[in-house]
Amino acid sequence: MFILREITKAIRITLILWLLTAIIYPLVILTVGQFVFPYEANGSIVQNIQGEQIGSALIGQKFTSDRYFRSRPSVVEYSEGKEAKPTGISGASNLAPGNPALMKRISEEITYLKDEGIQPFTDLVYASGSGLDPHISVKAAREQLERVARARELRPDEVLPFINKFTEGRFFGIFGEPGVNVLKLNYALDLDEFNRQQQNR
Repeated sequence: MFILREITKAIRITLILWLLTAIIYPLVILTVGQFVFPYEANGSIVQNIQGEQIGSALIGQKFTSDRYFRSRPSVVEYSEGKEAKPTGISGASNLAPGNPALMKRISEEITYLKDEGIQPFTDLVYASGSGLDPHISVKAAREQLERVARARELRPDEVLPFINKFTEGRFFGIFGEPGVNVLKLNYALDLDEFNRQQQNR
């Protein structure tokens, strides 16, 4: 009888804990997220003027046109183009510092940046730990300022305020370094160009 009571008690406690941790707690978090932080809870998705999803503010994308600021490289495949969607894939290469494949990729990246007239700052050469970081340093963004301004037929001082606007500070004011969110920055430039075209009609 004693063993039976203990087994019954253990099953009851297990069911209660399962109910609390597998159903009630997730439902509470989901509800709070959807009503208090809907943008963040749904992936921080950025939409264009037509309301189409162009990516997540939390996930980097590959930009190749001179009209756009380039993101840092990724060891996973970023999505590309106007129909770009976040891949949702995350992962580092796990290659050792002396690995020939890593050295080859870095060497090619540096050569490419130099050919484009861009100083090969660390964050424009090396991928982030997750492979998906959407931020570059303020220095890396300003290094591309002249090229983007020229491609958009703007003065550098007309583009610089956008860099400043989308520069995010240190986490809690002390962790990490300020970084520029490339997707938000590039979309803001497109939106500004669209608004100027509308005004000139």
